[in-house]
Amino acid sequence: MKPTTAISLGLFAAWAVHDAEELVTMAPTSRRVFRQLPDFLPIPQSLRERGLSQKHVNVSLGLMAVPVALSAVAGVKTNGKSPWFRGGLLAFGVHGFTHLLSSVATRSYTTGVATAPVVVLPYWFIARRVLQQHGVEGSTRGVIATALAAIPLTAGVHVISAALLREDSLGPARELDNRFAPRRPKQC
Repeated sequence: MKPTTAISLGLFAAWAVHDAEELVTMAPTSRRVFRQLPDFLPIPQSLRERGLSQKHVNVSLGLMAVPVALSAVAGVKTNGKSPWFRGGLLAFGVHGFTHLLSSVATRSYTTGVATAPVVVLPYWFIARRVLQQHGVEGSTRGVIATALAAIPLTAGVHVISAALLREDSLGPARELDNRFAPRRPKQC
């Protein structure tokens, strides 16, 4: 297998491993994280109070799998030269840093932070190096534009999930024991 094929397929593989963590942790952590976000952010009160449901997470991750898989296929077909693949790669790598920053900002576990430093970022660094070794240009305007398109794509995935699920998109109305709540140090 050519190195460019391996890293192209690796995008979907790394995404799948990373999103397995998100599949398990996003719903239970979302309520706490949404409550900690600044009030000026336009987040509906119901979402702040209830977070995301597991159904919403399942649908959203399923929807996002499509463009990620197609991006990986574009990379295979073009030996990593496709702006769609390279933009997806850039977006995936940068988003790994957002997971780290969100945990620092909340001073607690946030979904995706466990696999960001051990899967997302190492894969991204290796893939970039392999592309450079095979003469593939870095981040051109088209690549950056494609990566930036991941922002409205992600928002759109969540909007579609919410529209499909309606009330089932929100987490439970009652307070649940949160396995992922930050632990407070014991006072002496």
